[in-house]
Parts: sequence; C-alpha cells; structure tokens
Amino acid sequence: MATVDVDRSDASYRTWLKEAVRKVQADANRSADTHLLRFPLPESWGIDLYLKDESTHPTGSLKHRLARSLFLYGLCNGWIRPGRPVIEASSGSTAVSEAYFAGLIGVPFVAVMPRTTSPEKIRLIEFQGGRCHFVDDPRTMYDEAAALARTTGGHYLDQFTYAERATDWRGNNNIAESIYQQLRLERYPEPAWIVATAGTGGTSATIARYVHYMQYDTMICVPDPENSCFFEGWTTGDPGASSDCGSRIEGIGRPRMEPSFVPGAVDRMMKVPDAASIAAVRALEDAIGRKAGGSTGTGLWSAWKIVAEMVAAGRTGSVVTLLCDPGDRYLDRYYSDAWLAEQGLDIAPYRATIDTFLGGGGWPH
Repeated sequence: MATVDVDRSDASYRTWLKEAVRKVQADANRSADTHLLRFPLPESWGIDLYLKDESTHPTGSLKHRLARSLFLYGLCNGWIRPGRPVIEASSGSTAVSEAYFAGLIGVPFVAVMPRTTSPEKIRLIEFQGGRCHFVDDPRTMYDEAAALARTTGGHYLDQFTYAERATDWRGNNNIAESIYQQLRLERYPEPAWIVATAGTGGTSATIARYVHYMQYDTMICVPDPENSCFFEGWTTGDPGASSDCGSRIEGIGRPRMEPSFVPGAVDRMMKVPDAASIAAVRALEDAIGRKAGGSTGTGLWSAWKIVAEMVAAGRTGSVVTLLCDPGDRYLDRYYSDAWLAEQGLDIAPYRATIDTFLGGGGWPH
C-alpha cells in the first residue's frame, strides 16, 4: 500500500504568520506595565489598598490584555488567516481592543452588537478600523457572529469561550504575575485578597490559577453586578443559571454562565448593587482625582468591604483590585445625575456607607 501524503505547508502564509505574531508581541514589548496605584487609607489601619490601573493600555482598558491573548491564540492555532475577517460578539471595550489588533496585523474586524449600543462605543470601534454589525435581539449575538465567520471564511474569536485558556496563567507577563512583581518591595507583598470582577471570567481565572500555582495564600473575590448570573450560578452550583436582562455596569456581568468563568477557582463572591458601584467610582474620583468606569466601582466597593472586615478583626495586610477602564467613556451614564434618575438609582445610602468606612473603617450592617 502506498503512503498517503498530504502536504499543506504554505511558505507565504508562514511568513505572514511570523510577521503577524511579531507585531502583536512587539505591541506588548513597547508598552510599559500598568501602574499599581495606592488608595489612601489611614496609616493606623495597617492595611494597604491598591488599584491595578488597566486604563493606561493603548486601547484604554483591561480588555487590551485579553484581545492580545485572543489574537496570539488564534494566530498560533492557525485560525486567523491573511485577508480573512476576525469577528467578535461584543459591543464594549473588548471589541475596541480587538479592532486595534486586527488593524495592527492588517485583517478586517467585525463586531457583532445590539442595535442599541451607545454611539460612543460604536465610534471607538470604528476609530480603530472595525466595522459594526447590528442585531435586534442581543441574545442572537453569539450565533450571528459564528454564522458570519462561517459565511466569510473568517475566525470568530469567541471571548466568552477562550478567555480563560488564551492567557498563560502560569506566568508570562500576565496580570497576576505583574501584580506580585509590583508588590515585591511593599510592606505586605503577598496580598490577603485580590478582587477581580467578571465579564468573560478570564481575568479572575488567570489570577486565581496563578495564585494556586505559585502556592500563595491570597484569596480571590469576584463581585457581580445586578442582572448577572455569575453569583447565582456560583452559589447554587448551577451551570445553567441565567438572567433575563443585561447588566447596567458595562464590561462585567453576563446573562448566562460563560465557559470562561471558572467557579472552582474562586474563593468568594459578592452581589453588588449597581447604585453602590456608581457611588464607589464617584468616591474614587474624590479620593484620587481619577474617573473610572462602573466595573471599577463594583470591585472597589467589594475591596472596601473586605478592608473593613480586616480592620474590625485587627488584621493587617494588603488588598488589590482593578481600575478597569476610564470614566470618560461613561460621562452620560455613571457620572450623570439625570441618567441615575432615569434608571431609578439612588446612590445616597451607598455614599453614606462609603463615608462611614473612610471616616473610621466601619461598615454598616
């Protein structure tokens, strides 16, 4: 019997692939690491609170890391090909960052999104060279993106499936390794808690896996906003948990349990009211002079609650949370009193809780 030999090697494609991977890796090499900011707390508490400022990436959010990982994953798997579109189901910061990397390597990018997406998000995606493809029912985004990939011969990045596996969680300039390197000379170099909100779940999975792999004692807390099912799915162990509507806190919270959310890696979850998240980002601006998006507020509220528990127990140590993206993307939402009134959100009680906490470390029950 003759040997059957099928050779699909393509020298021109491999030349393109090497150049594409080089360009994506060069982007990371050009970028300085993001800062670890200290939130001002009284010295007498013996607790340090840090915010990992992911808003300083070239595309302005934590999703820049995810997009880079997804592109490297797709390229090295042979899924992203020259001239063929890259497609994602996203109307937010992920799509902005993915459009950037598509432009970097010279392939078309299409973001599948609800027709109700804000004009500012559309503008940011199109500014990076992406094209927006609208659907009337947000629940059809995933299927529409997959269908577009099939009909065009392109690649569906599928952040909600691949986010937890595209990044090397053992330590390859990932966010977890960066946090520990930056804490190395601090008085509490191994944080008691890292607080990471979940959109895909990829960031919390990367951090948690790294912590376990490195044998640290750090605990991982994932706060969840209203209208998201991650908290319910985690507490009940139900992988089919769902929510009837989307989150008001953009970038985090999902109406279904996403494949990239890894419940078993998480130590603790909190369900945070949207009004508390918004009160937190406004208090953050008062404290450090920086506006941040609502997802930062969700994480910060939970970090403050953890710090208050440590104060009450007389424990010292450090806590880390994330500054996910800049607040100037949300001036007409989280920083607008008119929008709060329209949404029926009263942040006053939560601001009172924050003031009590910052004034003496207490947390009202």
